[in-house]
This record gives sequence, structure tokens and C-alpha cells, in this order.
Amino acid sequence: MGHIMKGRAKRGFLGGLACLLASAAMAQDAGAPIRQSRDDAWWTGPMLANGAETLPQGHMLIEPYIYDVMTPGVDAFGSRAYVLYGLTDRITVGAIPIIGYNRVSNGPNSSGVGLGDQILQFQYRLIRFHEGSWVPTVSLMVQEAVPTGRYDRLGRRPANGMGGGAYATTVGLNMQSFFWMPNGRILRARLNATTTFAGRADVEGISTYGTGQDFRGHARGGDNFYVGAALEYSLTTRWVLALDLTYSHNGNTWVKGFNVVPGMEPVRVSNRFGRSDAVGYAPAIEYNWSPNIGVLLGVRVIAGGNNTKRSVTPAIALNYVR
Repeated sequence: MGHIMKGRAKRGFLGGLACLLASAAMAQDAGAPIRQSRDDAWWTGPMLANGAETLPQGHMLIEPYIYDVMTPGVDAFGSRAYVLYGLTDRITVGAIPIIGYNRVSNGPNSSGVGLGDQILQFQYRLIRFHEGSWVPTVSLMVQEAVPTGRYDRLGRRPANGMGGGAYATTVGLNMQSFFWMPNGRILRARLNATTTFAGRADVEGISTYGTGQDFRGHARGGDNFYVGAALEYSLTTRWVLALDLTYSHNGNTWVKGFNVVPGMEPVRVSNRFGRSDAVGYAPAIEYNWSPNIGVLLGVRVIAGGNNTKRSVTPAIALNYVR
């Protein structure tokens, strides 16, 4: 009988201990931060990094930016608007119209607001992120720059130059994933890597390539490699803190042709502008009125680098999805 009572007491003690441990675990879980739902996090997007997601079929995104690229002696005011449409759930197409106005301190300003080179965009989603998986959303992006901006025959107003005069093709990968911080809030991460292949432009007179009034020839911009990473922290449902980090490398730009002065022998011109590298960062804050509309206020800083001037670019953007 004593052995039976001891066995029952032992089982009772173990059962009570199990209940106590279960209660402690439940209490610990109750005190742990609540994991934020993705539906509870509204985003406008960081200042620079492109998203990897594609729009649902039939939906549209409109996101105009207004900015001022400030370098010593020049304010390059501009606007670019992302106008994208979900052709299918996996394919998004669209355009990025660009306009600008240059104000300079050592010469005449632009004669008015002018067109920059316009951009056409195609994006195909390869993989989609799912919670619990380490695999991010991955998309292939192709952009084509159409030479609509003035770039040569600028005469006495070089500030009218806002284009490159050549088609340029950009191919890249966009990636995006979500991480949950120890406090339960969401951190959204993006990574872009692109390569741009520049075409050749016929050039006459004063141009954005630094040629003189008597020049006749052609120019080719250097190919570009770019990588950008961005983090967005969901501070609250409506407020988001964002930060972009970028690196860009441009190859040599070539200008070849002749300076042609009436009555004189043409003078051959062959100039090469060296490679350049630039490192930048862009902190921003986002506010979202709803999951479909928000505003971003930020500033991009190019810290300078090899053959690169330092620049500061404050910007504001409105993001609308329907």
C-alpha cells in the first residue's frame, strides 16, 4: 500500500510540475511581443530601391517624385513619375516620364521646363516570398531609355541639356524579403543589381558631353553597374523609417569627331572621360494614409568618389495604388 501511495504521490507531483511548467510557458508567451501581421504594415517604398513584387492583373501604381539635385553651382530640379500597370499577376509594364529644369550660378538657366530621356519598364516576377521561407521575391527587370531630352546644339544655353541622345538598355534583378524584429515589428529589405548598356549618340555643337560649338562627331556613354540595398522599418501601421545604400560604377565615356571651322582644316577630337565610382545613401520617412496611398520625404546624398562630385538631393514622392 505504501508503494502504491508513493507512486500516486510521485505521479501527482510530476503532473503538478507539468501543469506548472505549462502555465509558466503560457505566461511567457503572453508576455512576448506580438508578431506584426503583414496586413498591419503599410508601405510607400524607400526613396531609391525598386520593388520586386509585380502588380496584380489590372491594377495600377502611380508614384511621382519631385526633387532637386544640388551640386556646386547647379540646382537640377526634376520630376519623374512611375506609372506602372499589372499586365498579368507576374508581369508589370509601364513608363517613367521625366522632366527637368536647371538653374546655374555661372550662366543662363534653362529656357524652360524640358523633357529628359523617358524610360520604358518591363518586370517579370520569378519567385514570390512566403512567410516561413528564406527565399525572397525575385524579379527580372528591363528598362529602355528613349532619347527624348535635348543634348546637343545647345548654343548659349548649355543648361537646356537634359538627355544623352542615345538609347540605353538596363537589365537587372530586384529582390525583396521580410524579417521580424525581436519586438515583433517588420523589417522589409530590398536589393537591386543592374547593368546598363549605353548606345552611341551623334553630336553637333555644344552638348551635355562637353563639346564645343564647332564639334561634329559622336559620343558614347560608359556602361554602368549599380547595386542598391534598402531597409524599411514599420514603426507603426502608418509610419515607416527607410534607408537606401547605393554603389554605382560608370565606364569610360568616349567623344570622337572633328572641330569644323569654315575656311580651316578640320581638327580631330578624341576625348575619353575616365571611369567613375559613387557611393550614396538616402534616409527617408514614409507616412501612409491607407494601404493604397502614402507619401515619402527623404534626401539622397552622393558622398563623392572617383571622378564624382558630391551632391545632395531632397525629394518628396506620393505613392498611389489602385
